[in-house]
Amino acid sequence: MEHSGALFLCLCLVTSQSGTAGASQEPLQWMQMMEAAARSRRLFSHADFIHGLEWSLLNTSFGGRNLTLQTRTIQSLAFKLGCDFAGLSLSSAALERVPQARHAMQFPAELTRGACRTRPRELRLICVYFFTTYFFQTDINSSLLNNYVLGAQLGHEHVNNLSEPINISVWHNQSLEAYTVTCVFWKEGASKQYWGVWSPEGCHTEQPSPSQVLCRCNHLSYFAVLMQLSPAPVPAELLAPLTYISLVGCGISVVTSLLAILLHFYSRKQNNSITRIHMNLHASVLLLNVAFLLSPALAVPPVPESACTALAAILHYALLSCLTWMAIEGFNLYLLLGRVYNVYIRRYLLKLCAVGWGVPAFLVLLLLAVKSSAYGPRMIPVSDSQGNSTGFQNVSMCWVRSPGVHSVLVMGYGGLTSLFNLVVLAWALRALRRLQAREKAPGARACRDTVTVLGLTVLLGTTWALAFFSFGVFLLPQLFLFTIFNSLYGFFLFLWFCSQRCRSEAEAEAAMEAFISSQTMQ
Repeated sequence: MEHSGALFLCLCLVTSQSGTAGASQEPLQWMQMMEAAARSRRLFSHADFIHGLEWSLLNTSFGGRNLTLQTRTIQSLAFKLGCDFAGLSLSSAALERVPQARHAMQFPAELTRGACRTRPRELRLICVYFFTTYFFQTDINSSLLNNYVLGAQLGHEHVNNLSEPINISVWHNQSLEAYTVTCVFWKEGASKQYWGVWSPEGCHTEQPSPSQVLCRCNHLSYFAVLMQLSPAPVPAELLAPLTYISLVGCGISVVTSLLAILLHFYSRKQNNSITRIHMNLHASVLLLNVAFLLSPALAVPPVPESACTALAAILHYALLSCLTWMAIEGFNLYLLLGRVYNVYIRRYLLKLCAVGWGVPAFLVLLLLAVKSSAYGPRMIPVSDSQGNSTGFQNVSMCWVRSPGVHSVLVMGYGGLTSLFNLVVLAWALRALRRLQAREKAPGARACRDTVTVLGLTVLLGTTWALAFFSFGVFLLPQLFLFTIFNSLYGFFLFLWFCSQRCRSEAEAEAAMEAFISSQTMQ
């Protein structure tokens, strides 16, 4: 907002002034009742309390152009605005009896244009500041910066999609190095368990200085700065090369996975269960890479949050499917090497498809039904060249944003499948070593076994276990190794598919030549 066009008001009013007398005592009584409810910790309807306070502020009468009311943890402001509104800047710096940390809100002149366009009249802007999180509780494992919730409402109007944003500043004196901070608003009715959830839709997060977080939002609501424990931040100077590697690697994987599937359908010479399992793994990798490439584009405005939520659920489903098919590859390898004489299972491939595609679908749909807010825009922490992770750059993607869900259904699920496949790989290497000991030509056998081991390592997706080394001195090597190997995972699978195809054709050709030579000798 242009400072020259804003009306700066110094909020030095106290509750003993004449403007708070008479009818204006009703909002103060609401505030006192809310504080008593918060202290008693009894079960009350938080929405009813807040709506009651809003209604009393919108309908109370007071002299002058503004009203200020304050209790220990709640502050209420009311302003009479005309259609000639030029902007408003509010700051807690000059206000008595406020917490030590400061906050400020700036409203653009555009705020009243929509209401005045339909019917010119006097409008009332109310601001309610909570210095407690009691009335805005959710099940997200996070906290609010300074425990501040700053709200504003213009009469009974719904103000949104402003071209010039509302600026909300919160100053603090704490270190945010271990946190991801996100400007959010209270989305009423978006949760089945609570009366709302915190959502970043329509808000942009900035940090002009280490002690200030600036939120730019295009609508009116209750705002806060959400603090979530973050993983080790990505250094800002590495963001560009890592992004480039991801885009190129995932693009190559998409092309090669699609090519492998098309080659399989074009030539059905190898149409056994092993090849079909490989094709299902290729399909899950294809879906994973396509969803990942689309994710950053749908995580920023003006894309609706519902679209980002849907894509986040698809991306999570694709990852779970990919991990499940990797585990199925390990299980199938165990059957091939361990149960040589009895590998027939009735409707084997159908049962594997039910597990590989059905189990991830069940988990994601159950999560959507129980806690759909677990999906949506997810901020990625980025640190500056000095390692200060408070220099956020709003890098975001559509992904799982609930820490609990991420721990169980991403890291936990991935950890179990990686552990299972590592055990299978170790067992397979032991079996190959025994075969090598019996081989009369160990040199040639060793060369073939080296290729086989590398292929099995790719097939079982053991490189995904690198995700568990993103800490300390392992962070930088892990970032590059994980990005390179797993973005090109589809390409490595394609090389394995081609090598197995060439090997099968060579063995078939050798068998045919042996058969022809035996017939000729007869």
